[in-house]
Amino acid sequence: MDIIIRPARPEELDTVGELTARTYVDEGLLARGADSPYVAVLRDARHRAEHAEVLVAVDAVSDEVLGSVAFAAPGTEYAELALPGEGEFRMLVVAPTARRRGAAEQLVRACLDRARELGLRRVVISSGQKMTAAHRLYGRLGFRRTPERDWEVGPGAVLWTFAVEL
Repeated sequence: MDIIIRPARPEELDTVGELTARTYVDEGLLARGADSPYVAVLRDARHRAEHAEVLVAVDAVSDEVLGSVAFAAPGTEYAELALPGEGEFRMLVVAPTARRRGAAEQLVRACLDRARELGLRRVVISSGQKMTAAHRLYGRLGFRRTPERDWEVGPGAVLWTFAVEL
């Protein structure tokens, strides 16, 4: 396997933050683009690592960060959607140059494994409506839409929700 999933190291967190912010801005995933106040949240992987588990996908040879995700246990600061017994992941990104190598799928599977380790019964996520490639991945991994849990993050900005039973 040419990709390794592991916890992010402190010296990688700035790279993770920049990759996350750049991906959201460059892919048009934020209503206000680079002017969105959420860019600062995306960039702050150090804060994320203090309150969630930040995982990275790295190249097995070069150890270059190819992607990342934040896994949040229920009741923690980054668990916006998770109820008791549910885990949540957020901010899943893969560098454009590393796409189609399976990094995103491996990161999601690592989150599912972590939820099982914690004895959780379900993993829930929020996703922008434009994130169609991610939606296809989630469907392949057993996630189903949960429209009753969709929520609005700003005027006209509705996040779709998905869940998978473990």
